[in-house]
Amino acid sequence: MSSPQALPAPPLSAEHADALRRLTDGLDGAGLWWLSGYAAGLASRPAPPAAQAPAAHGETATGHRLTIVYGSQTGNARRVAERLATDAERSGLAVRLLGADAYPARELKHERHLYLVISTQGDGDPPDDARDLYAFLTGKRAPKLPQLHYAVLGLGDSSYPQFCAIGQALDARLAELGATRMLERGDADLDIDTVAEPWRQQALAAAREALKPSATVTPLRPPSTAAPTWDRDRPYAAELLVDQRITAAGSDRDIHHFELSLEDAGLHYEPGDALGVWPRNAPELVDEVLSTLALDGDKVVAHGGDELPLREWLGARRELTRLARPLLAAHAERAGDAALTALLAPDRNAELARWTGDRQVIDLLREAPAAWPADTLVAALRPLTPRLYSIASSRKAVGDEAHLTIAHVDYLHRGARRFGVASHFLAAAGEGASVPVYLERNERFRLPADPARDVIMIGPGTGVAPFRGFLQERVAIGASGRNWLLFGNPHFRSDFLYQLEWQRALKSGQLHRIDLAFSRDRVGARIATPESVAAPRKTYVQDRIRERGRELYAWLEDGAHLYVCGAIAMGKDVHATLLEVIATHGGRDPEAANDYLNGLQQEGRYARDVY
Repeated sequence: MSSPQALPAPPLSAEHADALRRLTDGLDGAGLWWLSGYAAGLASRPAPPAAQAPAAHGETATGHRLTIVYGSQTGNARRVAERLATDAERSGLAVRLLGADAYPARELKHERHLYLVISTQGDGDPPDDARDLYAFLTGKRAPKLPQLHYAVLGLGDSSYPQFCAIGQALDARLAELGATRMLERGDADLDIDTVAEPWRQQALAAAREALKPSATVTPLRPPSTAAPTWDRDRPYAAELLVDQRITAAGSDRDIHHFELSLEDAGLHYEPGDALGVWPRNAPELVDEVLSTLALDGDKVVAHGGDELPLREWLGARRELTRLARPLLAAHAERAGDAALTALLAPDRNAELARWTGDRQVIDLLREAPAAWPADTLVAALRPLTPRLYSIASSRKAVGDEAHLTIAHVDYLHRGARRFGVASHFLAAAGEGASVPVYLERNERFRLPADPARDVIMIGPGTGVAPFRGFLQERVAIGASGRNWLLFGNPHFRSDFLYQLEWQRALKSGQLHRIDLAFSRDRVGARIATPESVAAPRKTYVQDRIRERGRELYAWLEDGAHLYVCGAIAMGKDVHATLLEVIATHGGRDPEAANDYLNGLQQEGRYARDVY
């Protein structure tokens, strides 16, 4: 049998070739034939005027174009970048908008005008979609960029010591490579618009000055004629249908299964998406703040164009459950507290993180007393922001509903109750209550397009939520690929979330494998087949990964897709264990194992949803 001839190189840019690969991945013969006919029809149309045809790359393509690249874990950086791109288009500028994982790094040396909007995750990590671009820019292969004019907007959370560290690092690195700043970097906290809006206006003005607006520029997206939909700024009032605790009474974790009605909402989510919940602070917590500061909750306070009673500001508009560095600094100064001021020193970040870990705003006010006028307090507190939760259901299985799996935070701190803002809001709402929600899509956390592909799902604790939706979806579409779940929690008897569902799925053959790790049990439980097998030692989910490394690597070699969901620290431990497994069972050195895992991520076969 003769070997096939090599195909000629396609007349496509790297960006378009990558998009084509993503589009055709998983299509069967019928789909490919349909797509070829569709493409032939497009090719038969008259070519657009040369002035409107975008060039592929190089100086001609980039000299009069603004490129906007975003790196986003939860969607905030993407939203800011999209808004900037829309405004630039409306100004007549030629714009290219790309996610960091879709940006061809080799084109960087041709860019002339680049805006980066990028978030920082946890303790100074890049978002998953920007890991490769960050590594390229900060590595030895990054080219000199004397021709580049750029600006960076960093997004972060000042509750973490490494606030906006990725944006700061990339801003400094681009300057080190010889690029010229078009405007100063912006560092946006959770109240994103406070910094992002003025930065966006300055960025737009700078782009207009540097580039020549044209009336003939073809928009990136045609203007939408659809009715406005529900979003972060206009949430949908969903009815809370079910609130069910799914940990046993003896558990030290109060985890709830919530079911929300999305009837008539038009929120068509996919497995892997998240639901944003707009909460209110617990009335008990608001009362405690008012009492501690001896403030009148009925006093009307004007701020940012709004006039509301102080109680409403604290209940619905201001963050009371997370401590941020700016508030700590302002309060330390008001209280004249030298110890608190010293804790804010840059070399004490780890100590500060531990100190703030179990404290909320009220604890700061009680432990370091200081007077706060009502209007000054409202200005100093961060705006309350929505909380995102992975959806634990498939619409194909539950219809116009969305299910959530949430740990209710309600604990005692020095004799006083403390709450998680959204978890307590939902748990206290009661069935039949109205909950403001919106859909946050997560295109990077999707099931494989080919239902014959195997999937490996690693989700300790509430990180198991999206995988309940994954399995529902796979069953509903009749996917032939195998499904493997690795789950961990403290105790088998009290903390095995959705135990009956997983066991039924395992028995029926819908779930092909499940491995369990219960870290605080004397004897951990492990199920590799429908028959349970005891493991004689205390284990975590990464131990199960290591134990099952040979099988896991074999699944990956056979084309399986790998997913991880849960806390950031867990995600790091699991990532390190996966590297170990790939090195051991793939016969690779650490660098090659890292390349292998990065390759899976670039192919869309390794996805993480960590928080």
